[in-house]
Amino acid sequence: MGLLVIVLAAGYGAAAGLLLPRAAYRLSVEPGDPWRAHCPRGHPLRGWLGPARCRPPRADPPAHGYGRRAVLPAVLTAAVCALLGAGVGARPEVAAYAGLAPLLVLLALVDRAVHRLPDVLTLPLAAAAAVLLGAAALVPGAAGSWRLALLGGGALGAAYLVLHLINPDGMGLGDVKLALSLGVALGWYGWGVWATGAFLGFLYGSLYGLTQLPRRSATRGQGFAFGPFMAAGALTGVLLGGFGA
Repeated sequence: MGLLVIVLAAGYGAAAGLLLPRAAYRLSVEPGDPWRAHCPRGHPLRGWLGPARCRPPRADPPAHGYGRRAVLPAVLTAAVCALLGAGVGARPEVAAYAGLAPLLVLLALVDRAVHRLPDVLTLPLAAAAAVLLGAAALVPGAAGSWRLALLGGGALGAAYLVLHLINPDGMGLGDVKLALSLGVALGWYGWGVWATGAFLGFLYGSLYGLTQLPRRSATRGQGFAFGPFMAAGALTGVLLGGFGA
C-alpha cells in the first residue's frame, strides 16, 4: 500500500508539474504588474496551464517556446509528491499535502525568478490548505488536528508579520502570506513539527546565504528568494511529522 501511494503521488506530481511552465512565465513579473499577457514576441497568451509554448493563430510565424521547459517543474513536483507519499503514507491528509504541492512548487519557481510571491497564489494556497486539511480531518485514519493546523497558520503568519514590521527590506509581505499556508501544513502534526519546520526554513535560507558570500554573488545588503527555503523547511517538517505519526 505504501509503495502504491508513492507511485500515485509521483505520477500526479509529474502530470501537474508539466502544467506549470506557462503559469510560471506569466507570473514571473516585477512588483506592480499582475502577470504577463503576451509571449516575448508579442502574441496574446491563452490560458494558464500547460507548456510555455506559443502557438499563434496563423502558421506564420510558427509556434515557439518561451520561459522554462517543463522537465524541471515535472521532476521537482513529482519528487515532492513522492516524498510526501512516503512520509505521510496512506493517511487521508496525503491527498491534501500532495494536492497543494504543485502550487508550492509554482510559488518557488516564481520567487526564484523575480523574488516575488504573488497574492494570486499565496492567498488561495492558505485557504486551500485549511479547507483540504479540514476535509481530511473528517476522514477516519487522519493523524493530525485541524484545530492545531489553523492555530499554526495564524501563529506562523503572525511571527513573519512581526519580522516584516521589524525589517521590511529583509522580509516581504509575500513571505508573510506564504507563512499562513505553511503554518497550517506544519500545525497539523502539532507544535513540535511546527517549530521544527519553521526553524529549518530559516536554517536552510541562512546556509544558502552564507555559501553565496564567498562567491561574491550576494552581499550582506542584498536579499534572495526566501520562499523556496520556507517551503523546503515546511516539507521537511511535514515529512518528520508524517513519519512520526
